[in-house]
Parts: sequence; C-alpha cells; structure tokens
Amino acid sequence: MAAATILSLEGAVALVTGASGGLGRHFAGTLAEAGATVAVAARRRDKVQETVTAIEAAGGQAFAVDLDVTRADSVAEAFGRVEGELGTVSIVVNNAGIALRGAPQDIEEAEWDRAMDTNLKGAWLVGTEAARRMIAAGIGGSIINIASIMGLRITAGLSPYAISKAGVVQMTKSCALEWVRHGIRVNALAPGYFETDINRDFLKTDAGQAIVKRIPMRRTGDMKDLDGPLLLLASEAGAFMTGTVIPVDGGHMVSGL
Repeated sequence: MAAATILSLEGAVALVTGASGGLGRHFAGTLAEAGATVAVAARRRDKVQETVTAIEAAGGQAFAVDLDVTRADSVAEAFGRVEGELGTVSIVVNNAGIALRGAPQDIEEAEWDRAMDTNLKGAWLVGTEAARRMIAAGIGGSIINIASIMGLRITAGLSPYAISKAGVVQMTKSCALEWVRHGIRVNALAPGYFETDINRDFLKTDAGQAIVKRIPMRRTGDMKDLDGPLLLLASEAGAFMTGTVIPVDGGHMVSGL
C-alpha cells in the first residue's frame, strides 16, 4: 500500500479536545489535511471557531463543538452533537490539558483538583465516552492520548502536571488492553518541550533555556514534528499498535542525567 494511502483518513470522523489553540489546533489541522472531518472541541467557542475557519480555508472539513472535558454531561452532549451531525467518532485526540508550576507543598488543593480534572479525569471521560459509542456502533477506532515526557521522567516544579501525565500513560495502557477486542486502539504521544501558550513564558527564562540546552537536538520541537507520529497512530499505518507511548522529544528521554 502506498504511503499516502496508508496514512489517509478519508471518511473518518475525528474529535480533538483542547483545540482552541496550540497543539490542539495543529492536531485538528493535520487530521483534516489527511482527509478526516474534524470536530474541534474546547470551552472557548470563539477560539474553536477560529480553528474551524482556518481548517476550512485550507480546504478541510471541520465542525465546532463546545466541550468541557471535566464534566461528564458536557462530554456526552458534545459526542451526541458530533454523532448527529457527522456520524460516530472513530479518531479521538485527547489533548486538553493545563500545567501548574510550583513546589508540591505550595500547591493548593483547588489547583491540584484542576490539574487532575483536566489532564487525567478529562482524558478518561472523553476516552470512555468515545469507546462506548464505538462499541455500540460496532466500529473500531483510534484514541490518541497526549501525555508528556513529564509522565515518564521528572523535573522540578511540575508535580501535579507530571503526576497527571503519568496517570495518562497508565490509562493508555490499561484501556488499550480492555478495548483491543473491540478493535479500538489506544496509544499516546509524549511530547517533549514544544513552545505553546502553556510554556512560552517559562521557556524564555534562564531555567527554560537551561532545559533547552539539555535537549540533545538543542532545540524545542516544531509542531510539524508531531505530524508523522500523530498520523501513524490515527491511521491504518499503526494498525498493529496499541498500548504504545511514543516520546517525541528531540532525544530528551535519552539525555544524560
């Protein structure tokens, strides 16, 4: 099968959470360019519509949907809307997430809850809702959780984020095992340092620049560096992959301690 064909997503319905900007917006555009009709989901409707407009301007197909990943009712309602408009979602990119900086003893309970609710519980709610609907429709699919190298390796000042992303890694493996019999593949991307709204200011600091210098490739990632791994997991190119966590980090995971 030709490479262009095996990576094609023609006819697929995809949903991307946290797609109002940053990596989520880029993921949505990449899936649309590969042929999927993409449900662009986030809490900020104005920003979601900007993503849809950009995709349509590039010749893709997209649909805006309001979604708060921390609320089960919002997740179910969003999937219901997408299913009614486009059909059953067969590709999910669980991208919504937040990062909190600070020493563990200085993190307030409300901050901890917000990180866990968005990064871990939110991915769980979206993934399980997607799986229920795929199973009911009798179709397989691909769920791609956006973890982080912080879920595999630690740095100071990011405890709630790292802990939640470690949970995403284990959730990926657990759900992969549970759902493989239904033809549902569950994998994760673990990006290293990519400049986004979450970390842009930090990367400009001395501490941020010190981290960049420790990346073997000596740079942060470009969003396009995630296109190949994303399409691998979303398409038939990754048909024999499930429970996999792929670091995309410029070699950061293998850098010396």
